This record gives sequence, C-alpha cells and structure tokens, in this order.
Amino acid sequence: MEYLNYIIPALVILFFIQRLLPTKGVRQITTTNLKAEINDKSKQFIDVRTPGEFRSNNIRGFKNIPLHQLAQKVNELSKDKEVVVICQSGMRSNKASKLLKKQGFKRVTNVKGGMSAWS
Repeated sequence: MEYLNYIIPALVILFFIQRLLPTKGVRQITTTNLKAEINDKSKQFIDVRTPGEFRSNNIRGFKNIPLHQLAQKVNELSKDKEVVVICQSGMRSNKASKLLKKQGFKRVTNVKGGMSAWS
C-alpha cells in the first residue's frame, strides 16, 4: 500500500499538467501573429472573457462569448471557418479551444498570453 503514497500525488500532478498543456490539434499563435491575421474575413474571432472584461478592453473584430456560455452558443459559430480564441491570459481560451474541438470544430486557434500579451 506504500505505493499509493506515490501514485496519488503523481496522478494529481499529471491532472494539472494536462490542463496546462496545449490541446492536440489546436494551433497556438502569439499576439504578433494575431496582428497579421486580425483582418482575415475567413476567420471568426472569439473573446471568452466576461462581458465586463470585454467592455473594459477588447480587440475590434472579436465577438464576446464568455467561456461559461460557449457550450450553449456554439451554434452561433460556423464549423466551416477557423475560430481564433482569446481570453486574458490564455487559460480560458485553451479550455474554450478544447470545448470547440470536442464539438467538431476542425480549425481552432488559441492566442497564447491572451489580452495580457496584447499591446
């Protein structure tokens, strides 16, 4: 039973590492890359921060769909277009990217560093 002292902490660590790692099949870009793509009409730009965060600072062209509403509003997005997702730091947009992949979106892009990296 002593091995449980090692297995349980290892599983907890693995759980947290998995949550932080980029989602398989999701393209990761920097805010510098985003600036080059922001005017691309073939892409949909989604900000998953809260409405208050979005109102205080946002990038023109991004639509605000808070993360907690994304599952219910996924039908507002086209699966035929790439979805570029941003949040404040990159954590919520990473979760949103996972959700979109599970919902059948083929082309999903996460903005690393989020609005904190945007200047």
